[in-house]
Amino acid sequence: MGGKGKRLNGVEVTARGVTRKFGDFLALDDVSVDIKKGEFFSLLGPSGCGKTTLLRIIAGFDSPDVGFVSFDGADILPLPPEKRQANTIFQTYALFPHLNVYENVAFPLRIRRRPKDEIDRRVRDYIHLVQLDEHITKKPSMLSGGQKQRVAIARALINEPKVLLLDEPLSALDAKLRQNLLIELDEIHDKVGITFIYVTHDQSEALSVSDRIAVMNHGKVLQIGTPYEIYEAPATEFVARFIGETNIFPCTVLSCNPTSDGEFMLNLDVPALGGTIRVTDVDPQEIGKRLDFTIRPEKIRITTDVPEKPGKDINQFLGIVDEPVYAGFQSKFFVKLTNGAMIKVYKQHVNYMDDGPEIEWKDSVYVSWSAADGYLVKVVDA
Repeated sequence: MGGKGKRLNGVEVTARGVTRKFGDFLALDDVSVDIKKGEFFSLLGPSGCGKTTLLRIIAGFDSPDVGFVSFDGADILPLPPEKRQANTIFQTYALFPHLNVYENVAFPLRIRRRPKDEIDRRVRDYIHLVQLDEHITKKPSMLSGGQKQRVAIARALINEPKVLLLDEPLSALDAKLRQNLLIELDEIHDKVGITFIYVTHDQSEALSVSDRIAVMNHGKVLQIGTPYEIYEAPATEFVARFIGETNIFPCTVLSCNPTSDGEFMLNLDVPALGGTIRVTDVDPQEIGKRLDFTIRPEKIRITTDVPEKPGKDINQFLGIVDEPVYAGFQSKFFVKLTNGAMIKVYKQHVNYMDDGPEIEWKDSVYVSWSAADGYLVKVVDA
């Protein structure tokens, strides 16, 4: 991720109470975010959640009905896009097909009538930054999708903006190329040190490169945090489901007792699991409160042997493997518990398996997890 000892050349971007309606459709509902100088910040959510609308407002292509946006504390809403020190990279690259790589990257400087020697020096610097030196005389039709994207990045950066806005820039590329370009994009971010605001619906992209992420749905920001915080401590049921895979079950708080380390041990009634489970939480919860309990599949242990006597903080259930899915580096198991509930379990393959998977279809298995690995989330988003 970004932020590893890089210079900071960007600006702080602040949105406060931003609301935008299109007819009866509420695209943004009182959205507020604070983006740090030089941060790689992602707006993550499904289609129609409002992330691109917020990006367009920051860029100056749209205006909010209510609220304000500032760069380093200065209101930018009265400024046209070309005066905001922010450049945008779109999904479609928007390269000039009749110009070669050099001329595409040089175009913004030619519009500003910069001196010829300055144009040549900066164009070559930015083409080198995106590793396209060998393709400098090629036209877009001769380039791959990834190379076109790098030309668009160089052209967006050559004016030395304070903010780079990226609207689903890798969505047209295949999965493997996206991963390679993500790494390159992160390296470019560290070199130039400006503020990146990245719009994506792909949670793996956001987790891979972001310093922080804002998860959005239905025009609202549901949670802002580091990739670790968003994944390990989702604030709502939607965030838990949208970021990675998880198991979620409705529950009711039966008891809540403080522990020696300042946290709280809760007993939960989870009808879907057919019994009581334990979970630790940093906050006390009211007895009788209805919540959702979530546990990530990779945090669940699965064995065919009867486990040793579990500790008091271990939750354990018996079930049958309903469907095993071998995925090379791991196996995914859909386990039907004795009460009929289905639970997902991921088992990493850390050792060579000479005889194939140890656990197979219809095997009787035990699934277990620590109280510290589960998490409580709000039942209703918004």
